[in-house]
Amino acid sequence: MDIISKFTVGSEEGISDLIAIIDSSVYALHKEFVTEDEIKKYIHNEIDPRKMINDLNDLSNQLIMTYADQKPVGYSIIKSGSLHPGIPERKRATEISFVILSEYDFPETRQSLWKKCRSAVSFTDIVWTNMLDHDPLSEFLKESGFVSAVSSKVGPFLLPSHILELEINKS
Repeated sequence: MDIISKFTVGSEEGISDLIAIIDSSVYALHKEFVTEDEIKKYIHNEIDPRKMINDLNDLSNQLIMTYADQKPVGYSIIKSGSLHPGIPERKRATEISFVILSEYDFPETRQSLWKKCRSAVSFTDIVWTNMLDHDPLSEFLKESGFVSAVSSKVGPFLLPSHILELEINKS
């Protein structure tokens, strides 16, 4: 399997690939906690391609897409300057999302996406993400150096989660 992670612009094609992954991952991560109708309603009402294009064309945001044999299988959205209440003052913080479709969740896929993310966030002090407690990628991020900072709730259905942090630059 040929796996590549690359920066992607907020074009129609890039957004189409992103939405395909979001739709699948929202269903996979929530199907055991909420009804299928609730998931469909959320996807229909809240996944807005125009808003995503605008968000991704903000210069402080970047999209990295991961492809396996040219099929979109994962993504990370990097938001520079995004804080959560536990970030110390004078620290530069960057929020990331880290999503890989379960059927492509292999060490090679994880490493490809993480390597590209890690190079993109080298300028910051702290990288953070809010991951569902049951998300299998949480363990990978912890193995990559992230530590649990605080319990939280995240996502459209406010399920239990943890804010995970990784200190990049120690200053």
